[in-house]
Order: sequence, then structure tokens, then C-alpha cells
Amino acid sequence: MIIYKLQKYFFYYFFILFISCTNNQVNEDVTFSDEKITWSKHIAPILFKNCTACHRPGESGPFNLLNYSDAIKKAKLIKFVTQTGFMPPWPADVNYSHFVGERVLKKSEIELIKKWVDGGLLRGDSLIEPLVPKYYKGSYFRKPDLVIKSKQAISIEGNGTDAFLIIKFPYELPSDTLVDFVEFVPHHRKLVHHVNGHLISYTPNRSFNYFTGEAIHSDTKSELIDVYKKMHIPYTDNLNPKFPTLTQNTVYYLPGYIPPIYPKSIGGFHIKKHGAFLLNNIHFGPSNLSIKDSSYINVFFRKNPIERPLLELQLGTFGVSKIEPDFLIPANQIKTFHTQTTLSKSISLISVNPHMHLIGKTFWAFALNPNGDTIPLIKIKKWDFRWQYYYTFKNPVKLIQGSSIHVFGEFDNTKNNSNNPFHPPQNISQGSGAESMKTTEEMFQFIMSYVPYKNGDEKIDLERK
Repeated sequence: MIIYKLQKYFFYYFFILFISCTNNQVNEDVTFSDEKITWSKHIAPILFKNCTACHRPGESGPFNLLNYSDAIKKAKLIKFVTQTGFMPPWPADVNYSHFVGERVLKKSEIELIKKWVDGGLLRGDSLIEPLVPKYYKGSYFRKPDLVIKSKQAISIEGNGTDAFLIIKFPYELPSDTLVDFVEFVPHHRKLVHHVNGHLISYTPNRSFNYFTGEAIHSDTKSELIDVYKKMHIPYTDNLNPKFPTLTQNTVYYLPGYIPPIYPKSIGGFHIKKHGAFLLNNIHFGPSNLSIKDSSYINVFFRKNPIERPLLELQLGTFGVSKIEPDFLIPANQIKTFHTQTTLSKSISLISVNPHMHLIGKTFWAFALNPNGDTIPLIKIKKWDFRWQYYYTFKNPVKLIQGSSIHVFGEFDNTKNNSNNPFHPPQNISQGSGAESMKTTEEMFQFIMSYVPYKNGDEKIDLERK
């Protein structure tokens, strides 16, 4: 008991040290000559690398940054958000752990933008201006191999409350194939809170009519068996099993989420000729305007055979580990929670996904080897509900059998939290069932994607090519 208390205070002590650290910029000396700073030579490469992927038509950025004309219109704003560290968005602390696709400007790049704006927004030689990266309209990545749309638009009432729906996206292919990854493309990005979806696969020698029936179901509290029957999910031949195969967690989305792409040896799943993606929970946040949503799914086929499919471990809310103390955030309090689990086998950790809602403040996860060595996983010193990435490590992280995973989350339920959904503050918990997923309720989750450990995994390069 004494050892447990010491460990408990040890974790809280270091948690306090963690949240006191505020610097998330890459340290480096900043030196400049008297050279004039121009768009074509200095600024365009920075923005094209870190900003344009989102600041283009159809993506999350509120304005475009595709050329010099776009940039000078928003020059003062660009200077402000880069000086303050508000943009580009990268919540994870780069001084603690590193991930694929980090969008963190160097001090020299921030200073270049400032000098360019203050120096008169010089264009430079347009002939040497770098080419805008090629993007495919309708996807963050490239032209998908398959685009699946719902049979009807989704109607969301402007009644100021959360909406939880179950939606079916049926498809038919020429033959069975392999899928590398799936991209959910939200129509109304500011309203789509999260998506969890499964793949339904039908055996060809059975009878089915999954293209008929309900495409959208709004009562997520009804029995799922009844819902699936109304959506014509079961087979129609009265044979057993009555329901087709269901592969979990093939469609996923959170604000700011970008589907991770792994090397050819990792990930992927089988997809049958006949099937459907079933969004068992798509959550739209409160809206005062009635809307029609036409979100869709992009599917990217896989060229390489599946060698090491990903496995998943979820801690905290709906997960394998208990949250301590009990997950209740009283009004007018800042409170810290902890959850942990111990690994029964050695794994290679590929990606992690922290998840909280509006009053989340800080997030910290690390592993302890049986010998007591600490392995840093992720720190988020300033939680932002709008940017919830699936963070992929640059190389798989080896966690040996017996290692314990520790996760700390701090929540600010005071009037000083501008994101607090209640004024004055009210007691907030995780609710029950779909209620726990309301924007105004809270969650404390840590999702880990991994493969069983193999010798040499630490050397695998997980960078997107």
C-alpha cells in the first residue's frame, strides 16, 4: 500500500512538471543576413509544406493558400497565428515524442514569415516560385479507388441538440479485394464530431438484399438487432448465421483526423465483393440551422498482401482500464484523472489517439518497463477539441511484456475555460451509452494501434512516402 501511494504521488508530481512546460517550438538559433525575404524563395515552401493541404477548396481551412495572391490577402493573419503558435495545428509536444507528419514551424521559419510581412510582402521571381503540391479534390490523399455515398442525404434538424445516427453505405465490387485504408470525408466539418464504422461482408453463396431497407436510422437507443433488420443487414435465406461478418473500426473520424498510411507490411484488411460500410455511430454536434449533409467514404485499395494486420487497445472510457478517481468533473474545478493497464505480451506500438471533449486541458501518456524505465508516448500541453489526430510514430515503439501504460488527463470545468459548454459551469460526467458521446458530456480515452512485436520492428520507417 505504501509503495502504491508513493507511485501515485510520483505520477502526480511529474504530471505537474509536465503541464508547466509550454514551449512547443523547435529550438534553433535564428540568424539572417540582409537578404530580402520574398514569397517565391522563402515563404511559399513553408506554406506549401505546412498549410496548403488544409487551406484549399473542400478542406478544413477557412481560406485558400495556393498562391501569392492568396497569401498576401491573409498576410497579417498568417503572421499572427504563426507568431502565437496557433497555426499550424500540432497539439503534441515535439520536445517529448515525435510522430509522422509533424506540422511544427522552426523558429527561423516563423521569423521569415514575420520579416516577409513587415518587409512589404515582396513576391520575388515568379519564375522560380515552387509548384503547388498536387491535390485531388475530394480527398486529402489522391484519387480514391472507390467512392461510396449514402442513398440519401442526411437531414439534421437545427434544434440545438446533438444528433446520433446509424448510416449504411452499401457497395458492390467486381470481385473480392484488399483495402489499404478508408477515408471519411465530412460535408459539414464543423458539425461532424466523430464517426465509428464497421465493414459488413456478405458470403457470395447466400441470399441478401442490403441495398434496400433503411439507409439512415436515428434512434441509437433502440436494440441494434431491430435496427439492423430495418436496414436489411441480415441474410434473407433463413440459414445460419443470420448476420454477415462484421469487421470493426474500419471507418474512423474525429475533428482534424487524417487516416494513417502504413508501410506495405503493416495494416490493411479484406473486403468482399458484396458489402457495406455501416457507420454505427456518426455524431453531429448541436446546430441552430437545419442542414442536409452529404458526407461520403473514400476507399483505397491495397496492392500488397496483408502480412501484419493492426490490433487495437483502448484505455479509459469504453476501454479495458478503469478511470481513477471516478470520472466526474465537478463544476468550478480543475481535476486530473489517471488510467492504466499492463501488457500481457510484447507489442510494437504504431499509432496512438488521445480523445477528450471540450473541457479537456492536458493529456499525457507514457509506458513503464518492468525495470522502471520510462518510455515517452505523447504529451499534449494544451488540448484542442478541434484537432484530434491519430499520431503515428516515426518508428514502431517496442513495449515489452509486463510494461504498464499510464495515461493522465486534466479537465478544466471552470468559468475560465472559454470552451466550457455550460455558463455557469455544471457537473460533467461521461453519461451512458450514446449520451457519453455528446459534445457537452466528457470522455477520457487513449486508443493504441499495434502489432505483435517482431525482432527489428524498431527499424521500420513509418513515414508516409
